Parts: sequence; C-alpha cells; structure tokens
Amino acid sequence: MLILQQMVDNTVKKLRTQIANLFTIINLGLGGFAILYVIQGQLGLSVTFICLAAIFDRFDGMVARKMKITSDLGKQLDSLCDLISFGVAPALLLYQSTLNEFGFAGSMFTIIFIACGAIRLARFNISEQEGFFVGLPITAAGCILTVSHLINGSIAEPVFMFIILTLSILMISNFRIKKV
Repeated sequence: MLILQQMVDNTVKKLRTQIANLFTIINLGLGGFAILYVIQGQLGLSVTFICLAAIFDRFDGMVARKMKITSDLGKQLDSLCDLISFGVAPALLLYQSTLNEFGFAGSMFTIIFIACGAIRLARFNISEQEGFFVGLPITAAGCILTVSHLINGSIAEPVFMFIILTLSILMISNFRIKKV
C-alpha cells in the first residue's frame, strides 16, 4: 500500500510540475492556428488566435511562479513557443495583409522581425536580469504588430514598414523595461 501511495504521489507531483508547460503548449497551438489561418486568408481569425496566445503566455509564467514550478525546460519551451506565436504569426499576418505589396523589401522586413525576435529570446534565456527586461519583449512586439493590422486601410501602407522595423530594433535594443 505504501508503494502504491508513493507512486500516486510521484505521479501527482510530476503532473503538477507540467501545468505551466501545458499553458505554454496551448500558447504554441494558438500561434500555430494563427499561422494556418493567415495561410487560408482568414486574417481576422489569425488576430484572435494571437490574442488568445498572449493570454495563455501570461498565465504560464504566473502559474509557474505561483506554484513554484519554474524550470529551465519551461523557460526554453516558453521562448520557442513565443517565437511562433509572437514572432512568426504576427509577422506573417502583417506580410499577408500589407508587406507583400513591397516585394523583396516587405519580405526582408518580415524576416528581420522574426530574426530579431529570435535574438531577443536567446538573449533573454542566457541572461539573469531580475525585475526588468532588456529590450522590448517579443510578446509585446508581436501584440503591437498584430493590433497594427487592425488599422490597415486607415494609414498609409509604408507606415507598416516603419512599424515592423521599429519593433524589430526595439526587441534587440539595450533599454530596460520594468517587469509587471
């Protein structure tokens, strides 16, 4: 009976440690759906999925800290998922809706955004800053880029080139932002 209880306790403990990672994987899935809907031309649904991914991204870190189940695996997994949900998905959304009209330049700015997001996340993963971020977090950059899509048609299309390039530079810059 004692062995069975220990097995149950170990299983519960292992499952408990994966709760935050489950939120992270949901974030990834929502980012994946956003990309698929961009490919299908359903940009409004893509915006919705990116916004939902942001909610789950917020929860994964909160849950991990609250339950004291943070891990190196969770940190790496979160960054990989964020690159999809807040790097690739928003960049493709803006590319499909606007930037493709700028030909090679639009393609390059799309790739630059994704690359700067990857650099930002890699730098975050090897740093030990407590209480602040260095550079604009990719989640914020991706959400701003996604929301900017909503004003498409209200502003001149070249402004979107400026927006994506500015966000790219801000992600890899060295300014500090206090964590909230």
